[in-house]
Amino acid sequence: MESQPIMSGEQYYKNYGIANPGYMPAAPGAAAMFAPPVEEHPGPSAPPASMFDNMPGYEGTMAGGGGFLPPPMPSQPVPQPSPGPEQPHWNIPSISEDTARDAFSLYVSSKCCYSSAPVKDGVIINMESFNTYRYRLETFTESRSTEWSHEPFNGQPVDAYVQQPPGPWDLPAKVPTFFVDGEQKMKVPYTSSMKPCHDCVGMGRKPCKDCAGSGNKVCWVCNGSGFRHGDDRCHHCSGRGRENCAQCHGQGSKQCTTCRGKQQLLVFISLTVKWTNNSDNYVVEQSSGLQVSNLSQVSGKELFRDSQYLVYPVMGFPDPMIVQAAQRLVGDHQGKFSRTSRILQQRQTIELIPVTKVTYTWKGKTYVYFVYGNEFKVHTDDYPATCCCSVM
Repeated sequence: MESQPIMSGEQYYKNYGIANPGYMPAAPGAAAMFAPPVEEHPGPSAPPASMFDNMPGYEGTMAGGGGFLPPPMPSQPVPQPSPGPEQPHWNIPSISEDTARDAFSLYVSSKCCYSSAPVKDGVIINMESFNTYRYRLETFTESRSTEWSHEPFNGQPVDAYVQQPPGPWDLPAKVPTFFVDGEQKMKVPYTSSMKPCHDCVGMGRKPCKDCAGSGNKVCWVCNGSGFRHGDDRCHHCSGRGRENCAQCHGQGSKQCTTCRGKQQLLVFISLTVKWTNNSDNYVVEQSSGLQVSNLSQVSGKELFRDSQYLVYPVMGFPDPMIVQAAQRLVGDHQGKFSRTSRILQQRQTIELIPVTKVTYTWKGKTYVYFVYGNEFKVHTDDYPATCCCSVM
């Protein structure tokens, strides 16, 4: 295809019957006067609907996406979940006083306004351990969505209507890693066609908005007069009072960014495949006094793990709150995610998070701090020796 010659902004406006808002021809013998630059003549922000062909099986596809497509019904019976392995009953071993004191010391040293005196001189009078369980359910799903897309035409295959395109769930995708988010985009075969660019009406160029398509602007040195001082001709514009527009190099138009000057677009249906790990946690409330929100920052000892296509709710666990949470979350996940996506795998785990409540005395008063998680993280609401300081 032969490319069309570069057209000035003035020619562009004339050819397409558009009034050039920034160009005013000069009267004979008079200095040329130009209106200030205005915004570029706006082109369509999105391709018109007429650019999109009616593809069998993709009638609801739109530019910008048409939502997630529900997966087809399985051709074979879905395997039924089976109960996972039995889990032992675990008790949290009490940490030693030395471990509790070391964790407390590390915590205090991280605070610039905390005195170390309560750590050195405080006396631990009681340590109490609490069984705190965290149940986590992960449902790994695959979802698919389509949208009309376009790109500059560079000789890519044009295959629309050669044969019926495959369905959105029939296209093979890469093998995902379970429980790791991912995404893949691909062109749907037999949907690609070539169309004139909607943004530049097939010209490959658009009027320059900096000079309103005129190709030149008022000289900033002489402000359009052509002279600097008295009869001294302006050296910047050689006395013309105008200078070439730096943005379009005096051409009055710039390459269309949509088609990158190719004048034509390849229009096709794009399929997006997303893999998402949907996770929910439930932490059993415990009577230690430590807020459950603190436990989201630490890990625990894994007691139970069950991974299969569809998991069966945990049964026989010693804490009935975990059993109830598992039944609720498994039902919610399997009902919610199967509507708009395909469930590939589920995983449920139970962690035992160690929480130790430490009571100590300092200067005749009693205080409390908590040591929790495998990381021996510390939390306290009433540290007795703080001061105000500033770091310069």
